[in-house]
Amino acid sequence: MNAERLLALYDRVADAPGAVSRLRRFVLDLAVRGKLVEQDSGDEPASVLLERIAAEKARLVKAKAIRKPKSVPPLEPGDLPFPLPRGWVWTQIAQLGVISPRNDVDDGLTTSFVPMPMISAEYGVSNTHEPRPWVEIKKGYTHFAEGDVGLAKITPCFENGKSTIFENLTGGLGAGTTELHIVRPLYVNARYLVLFLKSPSFIEAGIPRMTGTAGQKRVPTEYFTGSPFPLPPLAGQDRIVTRVEELMALLNRLEAARAAREAARDRLSAASLARLTATDTAEEGVPVHARFALDALPALAIRPDQLKSLRETILNLAVRGKLVEQDSADEPASVLLRRILAAKAAAKKETGDARIKSAPMSATDELSTNMPAGWVVGSFENIFLFIDYRGKTPAKTTEGIPLITAKNVKMGVLNRDPQEFIAATTFKNWMTRGFPRLGDLFFTTEAPLANVCTNEIQEPFALAQRVICLQPYLEMDTRYLMFAVMSDVMQRLISRESTGMTAKGIKAAKLKLLPIPLPPLAEQHRIVAKVDALMALCDRLEAALHEADTTRARLLDALIHEALSSTAIDTHEAAA
Repeated sequence: MNAERLLALYDRVADAPGAVSRLRRFVLDLAVRGKLVEQDSGDEPASVLLERIAAEKARLVKAKAIRKPKSVPPLEPGDLPFPLPRGWVWTQIAQLGVISPRNDVDDGLTTSFVPMPMISAEYGVSNTHEPRPWVEIKKGYTHFAEGDVGLAKITPCFENGKSTIFENLTGGLGAGTTELHIVRPLYVNARYLVLFLKSPSFIEAGIPRMTGTAGQKRVPTEYFTGSPFPLPPLAGQDRIVTRVEELMALLNRLEAARAAREAARDRLSAASLARLTATDTAEEGVPVHARFALDALPALAIRPDQLKSLRETILNLAVRGKLVEQDSADEPASVLLRRILAAKAAAKKETGDARIKSAPMSATDELSTNMPAGWVVGSFENIFLFIDYRGKTPAKTTEGIPLITAKNVKMGVLNRDPQEFIAATTFKNWMTRGFPRLGDLFFTTEAPLANVCTNEIQEPFALAQRVICLQPYLEMDTRYLMFAVMSDVMQRLISRESTGMTAKGIKAAKLKLLPIPLPPLAEQHRIVAKVDALMALCDRLEAALHEADTTRARLLDALIHEALSSTAIDTHEAAA
């Protein structure tokens, strides 16, 4: 059987996006097509079962136990979505029981109240309920009783598969959300009815039939009561339900086993990365841990979030001086910093710019990291001239001079989309605080906070508010400075100094005082080369993961398509 073949190949498709949820839907689809269990020629045909149901409904109407059912349009041959096995019949839910039953009981009876959140979308999960006196819920709510079947009719509950058999009701009765269609089945296995309501064929056919405005669309009663329903013999219904429950339990175990493997992989990955960045890791231990992590993580990292952790670790190692070896022949960073301060003083003397002020050095311990010999700590204000256009918004035009906003500054990347412009005449009056140079850093002060990238634009452009251009006083490797700002070490410092609740931001005055680790210039170049190489490795791993996901998804699609295609052939032969 193709269902068995697919489950046998589970390990090859288990990591496909949404594999288990798709397999659950596949099981339900096979169930209602009659391909999940063998047919038994000794079963009472479903046509005889329908006659018994009709007779029972007629008896209940005559006894005035139920109202006379409303008629529904009969099914046409073109309405039938797939062939059925011998012994099955196409019918409608309206023919299988009582639609929208009403309860007539004493007001003081304690019953069950079931709002929508207490109805599960997962097959096999019973509803929960709240005990309520019947008098409190008999009006303004949908009625049901023990064993009734309910279908959520409103979006997105319907699309998510919310339907249930009402069970364990206090007093055997209840009422609940008005967003339900209810049927009280007669001589039909309610669990089979529910698995049909959760099946992809029923839900997908119902979505375009929903009516109403966006966010308030509902499945009409006509679709619930009158859509084609594949009815097996009663004994076949029982076998199908048993098999579905077995397969769902198997999928639950497979999912739990996969989750356990993922958790173990996460723990090993996190432990490897944590050992690298721990402040108590001895200098001689870093290369050992780094080799293990970089060798093992291609096997450990099978999800994008795991690769994200690897990228963060690479940057954290870079900013701590643990990514490349130090060279005693390098010019010490202390000499570099003196040259930066001299360039800053020269810029002040030459331009008289009031923004350039003497500033204290930042404390090393603020970085919570032990820096290598030859490194120093500088402050943003001593390293960068702040070109800041915050607090002003230029008039925008449909074309003209490009305007770079916070939307364009991504983490490590300058994205030219979305494109915004200002007029050339505005540009002349706007860019009075300075012009960014190639390689300068762009830093977002809020919404989002602390995104940073380098300037790669050669043509004229303007800066909008919420973006600060950080222009080094002395030529440096600004890509190292960008990587440093991107690291968790620096991001935590920036976040600590920010203000606001929903949209956190940092003032330029606060940013200027923050420390930034400064290696020798030659080591900056080595760090950048190493980070680039490792990020390229991460890119290749990410591409490989995407390709593997795509391959698994295609295999899963192929297996499901094969199973459903053969279903059509087999059922056609069975019915012939």
